[in-house]
Amino acid sequence: MPARTPADCDRLFEDHVNGGDVEAVVALYEEQGSLVQRDGAVATGHAAIRGVIMRLVAIRAALRNDVVRVVEAGEDLALLYNDWSLSARGRDGKLVETAGKAIEVVRRQPDGTWRFAIDDPYARG
Repeated sequence: MPARTPADCDRLFEDHVNGGDVEAVVALYEEQGSLVQRDGAVATGHAAIRGVIMRLVAIRAALRNDVVRVVEAGEDLALLYNDWSLSARGRDGKLVETAGKAIEVVRRQPDGTWRFAIDDPYARG
């Protein structure tokens, strides 16, 4: 199921990560989309983004997204403010929790669906 609204990008991201569907998550990004990692490195393009998402899915993370604001620019560009939280079991079996405040640029595609152009999960702290 593709994103039909800007906020759907985050809703579907959460659903697909929690469901372990790497390819469905990758499909939410434009071909040359960018995903900023915790260390500041940028994964650009589906192959690089797939590697990041595979690691996320491998830890069987429970992700929760909360889109707190959507700012649209015209009919084909939007900025999302997403407050997210994640919990997973570490290698030692202990629960690890983390959270962040993302800024994401999404763009309407020619078929009317929306995809991430730039995703920075750590942009707002």
